[in-house]
Amino acid sequence: MSPLTLTANSRRVLERSTLLRSLGLVLLGGIVLYVVSGALGDYDRLQLATGAYYFAALAGLTMLIGCSGQISLGHGALMAVGAYTVVLLIGDNDWSVVPALVAAVLVSCAVAVPLGAAASRLRGPYIAGATLAVAVGLPALADRFPNAFGGSNGLIINPPTPPSWLGSNFSLEHWEAWIACAGALVVLFVLYNLTHSGVGRSLRAVRGDEIAAALCGLRIGRLQTLAFVISGGCAGLGGALLALVLQLAQPDAFPLQLSLTLLTGVVLGGLGSLSGAVWGAALLVLLPGWSSDIANSLSLSQNVGNNLPFAIYGLVLIAAMLVWPSGIQGGFMALRRLVSTRRRSTG
Repeated sequence: MSPLTLTANSRRVLERSTLLRSLGLVLLGGIVLYVVSGALGDYDRLQLATGAYYFAALAGLTMLIGCSGQISLGHGALMAVGAYTVVLLIGDNDWSVVPALVAAVLVSCAVAVPLGAAASRLRGPYIAGATLAVAVGLPALADRFPNAFGGSNGLIINPPTPPSWLGSNFSLEHWEAWIACAGALVVLFVLYNLTHSGVGRSLRAVRGDEIAAALCGLRIGRLQTLAFVISGGCAGLGGALLALVLQLAQPDAFPLQLSLTLLTGVVLGGLGSLSGAVWGAALLVLLPGWSSDIANSLSLSQNVGNNLPFAIYGLVLIAAMLVWPSGIQGGFMALRRLVSTRRRSTG
């Protein structure tokens, strides 16, 4: 048997084991989310749904930054693309939920193609500047074309009705949590397999050294554009799930602050790690509530209370960069390595 045959066989075995691990991970996550959603109240189910659509966007962004080395400040705008696509298809064309979500992902990927192609030709702050312009300009199209996108008031849709076989006592919030968590699990499955595939290894090679990767025959521009498109599709799915949960798509839901918040969540959770995206989503859900509780307990004014989340985000970000520069997930991995090293040394 030739070495090439051995290499091909080992590659197939590796891909099969990766697929099985990802299926097991998704199955385990689905069971956990099923049990947790059943034990929560309706308000906490909405929080769970919020964390799920944040995870979809954060996972795509952490893959983009951590694997390909590109930075984006415009993922909030790509979330807006997915949200408006779902609202237009469900509200105006009576599409069902699943086809509308698939269409939102495809439209977001299509919008991300020229953005990714442009970003692949830019470096450093120029990428950030270009995507920042998208984050500011794209949601403003709703005000430019109010007849199509509803202007500043946005567009609304009827809430997704739970199937009758779930029973009359099955709440809307429970159903929305299921939909959002299902979308998050799909993102987890796709990105886990992507990052552990040859494409993922090629992206990491490009991030490490573009010149060396090009000398090895990798097409740098195509790979970076592909990473941006996949990340944009994840952001579009996150925005579509947001619109289903809120039954609304409006420009105020996708400000520049959202794109910056997503980037903060990725950095805090841990770049390039899907587990880090989970931590980042949890922080994005919990920090606003914590800041509101702090503002109320200290009897702060409304202006101070409204800006307190930004201050907390900044403090947490500074603390994380000083204590755990690789984010929460990186910090836990470092602690685990330290514990295992000490156990070996004492054993």
